[in-house]
Amino acid sequence: MAEIDHNLSTHESIALNTTLEPTVPEATAQQTATQDLSSNPTETSHLAEPVAETHQLQAAAEPAAEPEYDDLDFARALASFDKEQAAEKDTAQSLTTEEAVITGTVVKITDKHAVIDIGLKSEGLIPLDQVLDHTGTPKFNVGDTVEVVVEREEAEGGYLVSYEKALRHKVWDKLEEASNTKTPVKGMVVSRVKGGLTVDIGIKAFLPGSQVEVRPVRNLDAYIGTEIEVRVIKLNKKRGNVVISRKEILEEEQNARKEVTLSTLEEGAVFTGVVKNLTDYGAFVDMGGLDGLLHITDMSWGRLTHPRDLVNVGDEIQVKVLKFDKEKQRVSLGFKQLTPDPWLDAIERYPVGAQVRGRVLSVTDYGAFVELEQGIEGLVHVSEMTWSKRMKHPSKMVKPGDEVDTIILSVNPNDRRISLGMKQLQDNPWEQLENKYPEGTIIEGRVRNLTDFGAFIEIEDGIDGLVHVSNLSWTKRIKHPSEVLKKGEKIKAVVLGVEPENRRLSLGIKQLQPDVWETFFAQHRVGDVIKGKVLRTAQFGAFVEIAEGVEGLCHISEAVDEHGKQITLNVGDEHDFKIVKMNQEEKKVGLSIKAIGEEATRAEVESYKERESSRESAPKGKGKGQGSSSSSSNSGSTTLGDLLKWKQAENEDNEN
Repeated sequence: MAEIDHNLSTHESIALNTTLEPTVPEATAQQTATQDLSSNPTETSHLAEPVAETHQLQAAAEPAAEPEYDDLDFARALASFDKEQAAEKDTAQSLTTEEAVITGTVVKITDKHAVIDIGLKSEGLIPLDQVLDHTGTPKFNVGDTVEVVVEREEAEGGYLVSYEKALRHKVWDKLEEASNTKTPVKGMVVSRVKGGLTVDIGIKAFLPGSQVEVRPVRNLDAYIGTEIEVRVIKLNKKRGNVVISRKEILEEEQNARKEVTLSTLEEGAVFTGVVKNLTDYGAFVDMGGLDGLLHITDMSWGRLTHPRDLVNVGDEIQVKVLKFDKEKQRVSLGFKQLTPDPWLDAIERYPVGAQVRGRVLSVTDYGAFVELEQGIEGLVHVSEMTWSKRMKHPSKMVKPGDEVDTIILSVNPNDRRISLGMKQLQDNPWEQLENKYPEGTIIEGRVRNLTDFGAFIEIEDGIDGLVHVSNLSWTKRIKHPSEVLKKGEKIKAVVLGVEPENRRLSLGIKQLQPDVWETFFAQHRVGDVIKGKVLRTAQFGAFVEIAEGVEGLCHISEAVDEHGKQITLNVGDEHDFKIVKMNQEEKKVGLSIKAIGEEATRAEVESYKERESSRESAPKGKGKGQGSSSSSSNSGSTTLGDLLKWKQAENEDNEN
């Protein structure tokens, strides 16, 4: 006992001794019966006489003869039996009241009880749940001795006995001592119950779920069948209840480790810790009683989608202390800081133009990220995957996990970016395009796409040319290519230009026909009078068709008659127009009706002057000289005065 006290004083966990002291129920029953008899000496003398006579008769009787019994013998035997029954009942009652621990022998094990010979005429019955361990295997075998406490006599026969109560009586004092000294005890987790676990510490004790770990535990079933250290925190001997805690022991151990950790913790220090928990933003690492946060951005020089890509719960890893808040006891940890930053010499290791091989990490709408080494990844933009412009999505070419060859296009260590290319490993079809399709070549292709500004024509795989809307027709004003083209149809076009560096191929359809503007400008000059038809009008004038596909503009100021009266130009009207302006580069022609009237007026003035000169006779002398002078003057250029005189004379003739 002194040795046990020493162990308790050092607060070491102990395995409680559950071996019970043997008792002799037969002696107890004999003693009880003797006491009953001595208390009634008269009855004792009466019982002694028939017993002596019976022995004498048995000794004198012959072996072949059958004993003869009379009524007196039967009465004496019945009295003896009743007395024995009363003595056994008193013994059982005494055992039940005092909850004495007795030793019995296992007779058999049924599906409900373990049957025990407890020295009484009726056998003891232990409930099966006290007999089986956590695996469902019986703790006893037939013939084993076991200590029990008699609880009560069953109506159908036998005595209900308790193995657990016997254990409880034996270990209760030790549990009280362990509770007072806060000494840990060892126990086996037997089963899961509502709100916690049942632990066998010599007797069954209750371990609440909140007292299993320092942090809440979701799966308590995982503890079944494991041996743990616990501390007794509550005892109720009357009810036989024991409550234990594992959390208290763990917290004390954690605090002890925490003190050691805090004494050596400083920024820049390297610790070995255990990953306790994972979140989307990082991992919590136990550094020895103190948890630190390892953020996902400090896990790898490369990119991680989730911390589980690098570590798992329970992993032992080395980490570096990046920041330590002593007051709040918050620690920021780093893992990647234990290795040099691979971007520091990325330019030297990945020169532009070098061919490198990598693994595709992820694919997005705009390209694919390729890991060249741990912490170094580059982007292959969708435009750098193929020379063709028809690829809809990068996933059509690569998928995560693929090993691909790429070319280094650019390196930016400051932004930690590397641009990669895949198409550069293939022949560029645009480099030979200028020789293959020189300017003026007529090609045939399929209309692949229509846009507001033109139509894309596929002339070969991956090579599209653009027919701008302005190159669809010489004569028609086309607002959208769909007015003359349909998607999927085959057409012919003329190559207008090739830009390999910009991957542009310009095509034209109207160039298949002669340019009507060139023909018009070659055949007409300023001053020509031509017939035209009004196509459309505007506030500033009217657009007039003067040849097939050729339009001219008659400004509103030029749409007046010979009398200066404004002429209304309606769509569909036909008039004679005089060309007053021509610009071949801009394909513009200026028209005028007014100019035609002015030309006619000059002709009439000249005709009038000629008539006046012929009517006047040339007199000799001074008058003749004057007339000659006047005629000579009129034969010159027409002046404003001449026009006014002609108008006045014309009006006088009309009045006469």
